[in-house]
Amino acid sequence: MTTVAAIDCGTNSIRLLISALLDGEDDEAGLVDLERRMEIVRLGQGVDRTGAFAPEALERTFAALRGYAELMRENGVPFDPEHVRMVATSATRDAANRQEFIDGVRAIIGVEPEVITGGEEAELSFIGATAELEAEENGHRRPYLVVDIGGGSTEFVLGREGGAEDGAVRAARSVDIGCVRMSERHFTADPPTEEQVAAAVRDIDAALDEAADEVPLAEAGTVVCVAGTATTVAGIALDLPAYDSERIHLTRVSAEETGKISRELLAMAHAERERIGVMHPGRVDVIGAGALILDRVLARTGADAFYAGEHDILDGIVWGLVVDLPEAE
Repeated sequence: MTTVAAIDCGTNSIRLLISALLDGEDDEAGLVDLERRMEIVRLGQGVDRTGAFAPEALERTFAALRGYAELMRENGVPFDPEHVRMVATSATRDAANRQEFIDGVRAIIGVEPEVITGGEEAELSFIGATAELEAEENGHRRPYLVVDIGGGSTEFVLGREGGAEDGAVRAARSVDIGCVRMSERHFTADPPTEEQVAAAVRDIDAALDEAADEVPLAEAGTVVCVAGTATTVAGIALDLPAYDSERIHLTRVSAEETGKISRELLAMAHAERERIGVMHPGRVDVIGAGALILDRVLARTGADAFYAGEHDILDGIVWGLVVDLPEAE
């Protein structure tokens, strides 16, 4: 059995997936998830305003990463680039002191984080999010549009097929709208005022105009939304008392319900939002902005619903690691 680890460090959260490649014949072979973890570290705290990582944000991130390193040791993951890949996204692209972040990561897990482009991030998300859709149609119409709403940016990728086949991805674009960035930029009141929400909508719609210049959003047959904003909205739509990834995965949420949830979240104060059962504490102050982005995305595509995906960029990274493992393994 060979184990590999994927780490995705975004503006708001840092996530880990450890998977095992089982050697065997037929049904005995394949990938099995051993660990999926997520910590809210808010690495992008203040980056939109200062252009640099805050010292306390770096320490939160390094603390979470040290915990992940211990899990990797326990599961027998070799600390080398053939078995471990960490990608760092929007906030890291923006930060003036990103070398401090890179050096700290290398000291903990032995490999450097890759500061990937928005296009690379989108393609990895597409691979991870659509592999199952190819296997089970369930009314999923092609082409697929995968939307990854992060803390600092949102990725869009349109593809004609699921999985990682050559030519599967038609178009991809990353734009600088995310739940942390929009919250810090616009929502100074709690709950935000109508004027603040309107300003955020203008900002989001302008970014969607940029995305639509390269990605034909309205051509999507099925919209798959990944990451914490979408899965939290799906959990709210299901009225779950606590977060349940198995229940949430591939849940269909109508555009009408998404808009309703967005409006309700934007009207709530912090104390009301933190009482929502599926809400991770680290998302309480940014979920309103995230849900607003999701609502505007559906409006722009004209889709009548989205599917919430628990499989995303981490699964795409693991897929790439396994494909590239030396044959001797």
